[in-house]
Amino acid sequence: MKQALIIVDIQNDYFPGGKMELVGIGEAAKNAQHALELFRARNLPIFHIQHLSNRAGATFFLPETDGVEIHKSVTPKSSENIIQKNFPNSFRDTSLNSQLQNLNVGEVIICGAMTHMCIDTTVRAAFDLGFRCIVISDACATRKMEFDKVSIEALQVHAAFMSALSSPFAQVIKVDGLESKLV
Repeated sequence: MKQALIIVDIQNDYFPGGKMELVGIGEAAKNAQHALELFRARNLPIFHIQHLSNRAGATFFLPETDGVEIHKSVTPKSSENIIQKNFPNSFRDTSLNSQLQNLNVGEVIICGAMTHMCIDTTVRAAFDLGFRCIVISDACATRKMEFDKVSIEALQVHAAFMSALSSPFAQVIKVDGLESKLV
């Protein structure tokens, strides 16, 4: 089955000094970079997803700012696909699905940010579109959240979403197990 790597929203605003710093983004980006290198070495399809905020009141990923740029750790090569999106779902109003289908991709390997938002939404959409999915858990990052006056630490947010995705939506692995999954 043909595979493709989808790196979601590893952009400057999520890093220290950005407008929405995530817990563990440095390590997640390092692991995403390792996945990227594995795909490049095998000449497998790579898709970089870049979020551009266009909704009123948006505070990060604003067009024409440094924060919206893809982080240097996973800088796309000119031969790699960059898909710009305006919604958490990387497939919504983009060419991602058609490009994957044109390449006969059946399995997508997904990593990036934020675990609880764009990763969750993109994985579920990919599953609904018929793709087999693998999520690289340690190449994803998120942030602390709050609901109904309950504070939820980023590690718990991440773990809860990885657990929820692990069945039936995706196989959830660590980056050190990725190489054995590549065909």
